[in-house]
Amino acid sequence: MLETYRIRGGTASEIAAGVEAAVAAGLLPPGSPLPPVREAAADAGVSPNTAAAAYRLLRERGVVETAGRRGTRVRPRPASTAREEIRIEAPPGVRDLSRGNPDPALLPALGEALAAAARAHARDPAMYGTSDDEELLALAAARLRADGVPEAPLAVTSGTYDAVERVLVARLRPGDAIAVEDPGYPALLDLVAALNLRPVPVRLDDDGPLPEDLDRALRAGARAVAMTCRAQNPMGAAIGAARAADLRALLEARPDVLLIEDDHAADLVDLPVHPLAGTTAHWLFTRSTAKAYGPDLRLAVVAGDPATVDRLRGRQRLAAGWVSHLLQRTVAHLWRTAAVDPPAVAASYGWRRQALLAALAGHGIRAHGRSGLNVWVPVPDETTVITRLLAAGWAAAPGARNRLRTPPALRFTVSTLRPDEVQPLAEAVAAAVSPAAGARWG
Repeated sequence: MLETYRIRGGTASEIAAGVEAAVAAGLLPPGSPLPPVREAAADAGVSPNTAAAAYRLLRERGVVETAGRRGTRVRPRPASTAREEIRIEAPPGVRDLSRGNPDPALLPALGEALAAAARAHARDPAMYGTSDDEELLALAAARLRADGVPEAPLAVTSGTYDAVERVLVARLRPGDAIAVEDPGYPALLDLVAALNLRPVPVRLDDDGPLPEDLDRALRAGARAVAMTCRAQNPMGAAIGAARAADLRALLEARPDVLLIEDDHAADLVDLPVHPLAGTTAHWLFTRSTAKAYGPDLRLAVVAGDPATVDRLRGRQRLAAGWVSHLLQRTVAHLWRTAAVDPPAVAASYGWRRQALLAALAGHGIRAHGRSGLNVWVPVPDETTVITRLLAAGWAAAPGARNRLRTPPALRFTVSTLRPDEVQPLAEAVAAAVSPAAGARWG
């Protein structure tokens, strides 16, 4: 492919921008080699130091990787290729269970909360330099304390991964290793790639990350650990008390490791949270409103050690500045008025998961879905099963979006699954997998 793309540019930034544009245009597909630094410098007519600086920029942006004797190559998944792009476009007439969204019928109406926020804005408009909403912070602090999160500084961010990105940038450097769940959340895996961090996969069971895998990752030099407290996407795992104790013991021996915990399922599941927060010197505990109150609210409250939260706030001030007080006051009103009934919401999602799990088990297919919105179904081959399901009128999300090293699987979002759909879906999955394969791979 180098025959069709030559290194060009007069500065490191121009060379890096040109290569990145070529990757995006498909001129340099994943795995394509770049010429050695001296050859690239000669092609562009610049010094070797300039070419080396360009390659360094590309590595930091997650576009290329240096693979020893194989030289510098375009990453198998360059940062410009998001895992979210690995998706199925369901044709008309196909029931789409691939999207990962909550049930709109279970989200609270926002009219009264927005009106209350507008009235508060009229009395006391938020201006430049305004701090986070005091009522929201007080309500969040009480909720976090009730769930066992240590008392700590709080911050408000535009969703969980707004906070996670800022903290990873502040605490880690390109090339650092981070332990991540496998299978895990695509947005985190994309972010890790974009920041040129090195993911170290940690397998899960229904009770959360496996201690032996976390121990292996820590011994391998992981400088950070990211995990989900409950309703893990895609497996639905929830960390129980015993597993939390095992994980806590491992982390206590590594106090310098950055711990990031995602509790996006508050007000959504009926399983208690067992936070690990405070086990290490540097930690961040995030709680977003997306799944229980509406994805478009784009708000999360985070707690962490003073230094980590201070760095997060510093980077936030340099970019967005703050989260809209209209949103903050809207969420505070929703919390204050108990606009969501957590037991009812958890029960609604729970029966859907359990019904599908039971129906699949009746066909010899063992799946996962202890909590949350999804059911994770191991399969022998994702492409074959997805194709057969589409022909039968069902669309699932390919597990390739979530996997690093774990075997193939599909994710079904059950948030809107109707009772009359459970058995037909299970029969379609069994037919797509085949009973023998389902028993072997489940």
